[in-house]
Amino acid sequence: MTWDILNIIGTIAFALSGVNVAMEEKYDLMGVYVLGFAAAFGGGAVRNLFIGLPVSALWEQGYLFTTAFLIMTAAFFTTAVWATLWEKWGAFFDAIGLAAFAIQGALFAVSMGHPMSAVVSAAVLTGTGGGMIRDVLAGRKPLVLREEIYILWAVLGGLAIAAGLAQSGLALAVLFAAIVTLRMLSVHYKWKLPVKAAGEKTESM
Repeated sequence: MTWDILNIIGTIAFALSGVNVAMEEKYDLMGVYVLGFAAAFGGGAVRNLFIGLPVSALWEQGYLFTTAFLIMTAAFFTTAVWATLWEKWGAFFDAIGLAAFAIQGALFAVSMGHPMSAVVSAAVLTGTGGGMIRDVLAGRKPLVLREEIYILWAVLGGLAIAAGLAQSGLALAVLFAAIVTLRMLSVHYKWKLPVKAAGEKTESM
């Protein structure tokens, strides 16, 4: 049940992020679908390859594809409303997707008996992989690698689950809220990890 809820939340959040990027790039309806599906399911596909599951397992989640399709279609045909909504709540939607998918990916790896390294990697791939694929398809540098702290929160979520600190439904809910909160704080205060270009001094946070 927990996985189903996290799947739905993450799918909707990332599908909408794909719609936003497609609209910013002035893509047509098909472009909206491509970026939306890539954002919503790309991370899960990469994760499945990483932990030894067939990518085709994604097709067993037909209700998620239907949900994403309906959400993207509605957003596309209500552009004015959607643009205003995303401007106000886009970062929050994205934080929800990050938290939901990172936790879901970590739980998946734990259920298969994988070690901590694989659990953390599964959390990162599921939580951020779709966004990176979305940005690459849109011809952008992946935002998760150069903007406010993003991947680190997925890592912390994976570590918490791998260490057994979040097993019950309540503990997972607390972890979910913590990741969303940390992500939003990093957006608000513009927290960044050190950045260093070749031949330059490291920038402070």
